[in-house]
Amino acid sequence: MTVILGHDAQADMLLAAARSGRMHHGWILAGPRGIGKASFARALAMRLLAEAAGPAPEGAGLAVPTDHPIRKLVEADAHPDYAELYCLEKESGTARNISVDQVRGLQRLIQSAPSLSSRRIVMIDSADDLERGAANALLKTLEEPPTDMLFLLVSHAPGRLLPTIRSRCRTLRFDPLGEEAMRAVLRRDQPDLPPDEIDALAALGEGAPGKALRYAGLDITDIDRMLRAIATEGDPGNRHRLILAKALSGKAARPRYEAFLERVPAFIADAARQRSGPALGTALERWEAARQLAGGAIILSLDPAAVAFELAGHVAALAPDPR
Repeated sequence: MTVILGHDAQADMLLAAARSGRMHHGWILAGPRGIGKASFARALAMRLLAEAAGPAPEGAGLAVPTDHPIRKLVEADAHPDYAELYCLEKESGTARNISVDQVRGLQRLIQSAPSLSSRRIVMIDSADDLERGAANALLKTLEEPPTDMLFLLVSHAPGRLLPTIRSRCRTLRFDPLGEEAMRAVLRRDQPDLPPDEIDALAALGEGAPGKALRYAGLDITDIDRMLRAIATEGDPGNRHRLILAKALSGKAARPRYEAFLERVPAFIADAARQRSGPALGTALERWEAARQLAGGAIILSLDPAAVAFELAGHVAALAPDPR
C-alpha cells in the first residue's frame, strides 16, 4: 500500500475537494525541505488517478494497493495522464534548474484528452527550480488551465516563485513531522537500525525525514553519546574533542562530518530549552557561535578537524562549573 505518514489533514482536505468536484487547478505544497511534500504529491496523484479510473482503492487516506493497475503505471512512469518535472540528471551531474523545454514538453499532455479517466495531473518537484522561461511557460497554462487538469507544485520557499504563479494557485502549508511520525518513517525506511539510532536520527532530522535519512548508517548515536559526555564533564584535557577532530577529518569521514555540523547547533539548542538564567544565556551564546561556524564550514572550506574541535568546545561550555 502507499502509506504517507503525517500530513493527514492536508490529505483529507484535498481528497474531499477532489471528490466534491470543486478542486482548484493549481496547488503550491509549501513547507521546509525534506518533510515529504513530493512523496505526498505523488501519492495524492496516484490516489486521485486510481479513484478516477477505477476500481477505487479501499481505505482512507492516500493508500493505493501495490497491485492496483494505476499504481503500476505511475510507478513505471507510464501513465498517459500523469507527468513529473524535476531537475534532470546530466553527465556533469544534476541540472540546477527545470528548463523551459521540459515545461513545453507538457503540451502533449495538456492539449490531448485524458486517456484513462477524466483527470490529468502534473507534479513539479520543485517549482523553486523552474528557470525564468520555464516559470513563464507554466504561467500561461495556469492562466487558462483545462478543466480536468491539476498542478501540484512542491515548494520549499514559495516566496521565490513568481507572484503571478502564486496568485493563480492555492497554497497548502506543510509542517515538520512530530516525533512519533518521524520515528515511524525511519523505522519503515530503515528497519535494521537500532532504536537509539532511530532516536538520534529523529532528533537530527528536526521533523524532516528526508534530512534524517541522509545520515542513516553513519552511527549518529556515537556522535550524540560523545556530545552528551562533553556537555556533562566539560571534557578536561580535550580528550573527546581530539577524538572527534581525528574521526571527522579526511575524505571518507565527510558524510559524518556534515551530520556533525548539523547536529551540534541542534544539540546546544536542546540544552538551552532546559535552562534558565545565566545558564540559558551561556547556552544561547554558544548556540549562535556554533550555528555560524557550522553554517560557514563547508562554504569557506574550513579545516574539518579544527571545526570539529571548536564546535565540541562550544558544547563543553555547557558543562556545570566544577568550582
